[in-house]
Amino acid sequence: MLEVKNVTKRYRTIPAVQNVSFLLKQGEILGYLGPNGSGKSTTVKMITGMIEPSDGVILFCGKNIHDDLAGFRAHLGYVPEEAQVYTHLSGLEYLQLVGRLRGMPEKLIDTKARGLLQLFSLEASQYSAISDYSKGMKQRVLLSAALLHDPQLLIFDEPLSGLDAVTARLFKDLLVLLAREGKAILYISHVLEVVERVCDRVIILAKGNVVADASPSQLTELTSLPDLESVFAQLVQQTDTEQVARDLVQVMKVNHAQ
Repeated sequence: MLEVKNVTKRYRTIPAVQNVSFLLKQGEILGYLGPNGSGKSTTVKMITGMIEPSDGVILFCGKNIHDDLAGFRAHLGYVPEEAQVYTHLSGLEYLQLVGRLRGMPEKLIDTKARGLLQLFSLEASQYSAISDYSKGMKQRVLLSAALLHDPQLLIFDEPLSGLDAVTARLFKDLLVLLAREGKAILYISHVLEVVERVCDRVIILAKGNVVADASPSQLTELTSLPDLESVFAQLVQQTDTEQVARDLVQVMKVNHAQ
């Protein structure tokens, strides 16, 4: 469904993403992982059409997304890492705005918006300004907006941010059902235990390059490591976090300058 082919993005000749390729199939949940600065956000911006690749091409159902960007986005649902919403609107008004921008009929917008808000436990706050919402409430509005038009492709960037335990569990169950419905899902997160549990396959980026592309079980088996977190740390060559933590405590204990 979504194919990223040999994609590179350079800024002033410096590559942020280099020669990245992967295929996201219908009904698949693909984890897209990497440390800060690895190129995840740049990849997402290219997939959503916010920026164009310096080299390579991004295809949706076999067609270059930039040949008909509006048409492609009609099939895309996206929850960004940062909750950018019109805070003077209520939750219901925001979803109505999103639906209208997508050209949905008013009656359908109202039915689906109210239904989503109710199921995400926002019915009591649907008329309140989003500026009064907590971070988790804003995240639930963004999730509702991404699902409103029943998209074929979903991109979730740190979707659990701010969610309480119950809503986080609901979202994990929802992911599985969306995949069963044939949605293609790109899942970006630092919560690796969730990625390991819900993703069919994971791609790990380091310094703009793909260093792994396999199922979580294959990665742990091939590396003889106990879990995805250990695999991730080894592949991206992270520092010895335990030693750094000890050093931080020692600095914290210093009570006067030498």
